[in-house]
Amino acid sequence: MNRKQFLMMLAVVAVLGGAGLAMFWQELSGYKQSGAKIGAKVLPNLKAADATEIRLKDAKNEVTLVSKKGSWSVKERGGYPADVGEISELLAKLVEAKVVQSEAVGESLHPRLNLAEPKDKASAEGTGTLVELKDKDAKLIAKLVFGKVSLKKDPGNPLPNAVDGVPAGRYMIAPDKVQGVVVVSDPFANVDAKAGKWLAKNFFKADRIKSLTVGEGAAQWKITRELEYSQWKFAAGAGQLDPSAAVGAVNALGQLAFSDVSTDAKVEGEKVTKIIAETFDNLTYTITVAKQKTGDDYLFNFVLTGEPPKTRTPEKDEKPDEIKRRAEEYEKSLKVLEARAQFEKILGQWVYVMPAKSLEPILKDRVQMVVQPRKPGDDKGGPPPGMAGMPPGMMPGMPR
Repeated sequence: MNRKQFLMMLAVVAVLGGAGLAMFWQELSGYKQSGAKIGAKVLPNLKAADATEIRLKDAKNEVTLVSKKGSWSVKERGGYPADVGEISELLAKLVEAKVVQSEAVGESLHPRLNLAEPKDKASAEGTGTLVELKDKDAKLIAKLVFGKVSLKKDPGNPLPNAVDGVPAGRYMIAPDKVQGVVVVSDPFANVDAKAGKWLAKNFFKADRIKSLTVGEGAAQWKITRELEYSQWKFAAGAGQLDPSAAVGAVNALGQLAFSDVSTDAKVEGEKVTKIIAETFDNLTYTITVAKQKTGDDYLFNFVLTGEPPKTRTPEKDEKPDEIKRRAEEYEKSLKVLEARAQFEKILGQWVYVMPAKSLEPILKDRVQMVVQPRKPGDDKGGPPPGMAGMPPGMMPGMPR
């Protein structure tokens, strides 16, 4: 190699080194000194009572929670009541949130921690969840962006999902980016921009059912019982009712939980199932159910009619002191029942998205509600009829 070639090589190395160094300083400039202090509150001036609007937005979803006259509702779900407990928990955590770690990370590196602020259009990878709080005058009082969950190694945790660590905190961008990127000690699991997350889950409760009718026409089946603790039976038609199927359907109706509320869908389609539940409290739930056009979930709507009896009807052979005591107890429970019925009638104005699994015990064909005949060999190895549960060697009627 001659002197000229050597000098040319040095020049190339210098150029490449300079470019690399420039890229290094450009990357390094993304890091800057954070103004956050360990142990300081992220929102030192925030008061939970001042917040009357909470907006959460991520790359795909957006929800606005609004408080009017002390009642919270979900704007994107037609003003459906919001879960006050979830909102109170979020506000309490925001008020108490403290910095446990300060990260000097520049804006160009925010996507690495999922801290890029979501835009109006679908955001790119690395987007965080924006949380904005406003007061009664619509003034912005807090703005945060939540990013990745901070994990902490826990060798003593045997759960498979704890291999990489357990949630111990969360990255966030503090107000107006003055404090920069910080880590708070709470994972803020309820920071979620899906509207369904924030809906009040207290649903109607059809209890003390005395008759249940499912379907219409030839596909219809109806079960009834004379007293609250009587056995269920078919109201008409052939076949022996399967007790477990009857109890399963009734219990499912009293434990329904929806996943979301629809503001524009209607319960309609080729197959709409009608359900009527009459209760011993003189209340009637008329329900319509239809499969959604996509997915396995159902659209669900109900109407509640009737009023609870103002007085209690004594049962046969009740003694005077029992009649008086139970009448007083009924009078107290009546107020609760009337308030519940009034609330449930309001809930009837919405259409709900119901997971298919929760409706399976109710949406059975009549054939599925009938005791199925035993097949040959079903009793193989089991005790003869009437001897189930008897000690070995004992015969029915023998003294123990």
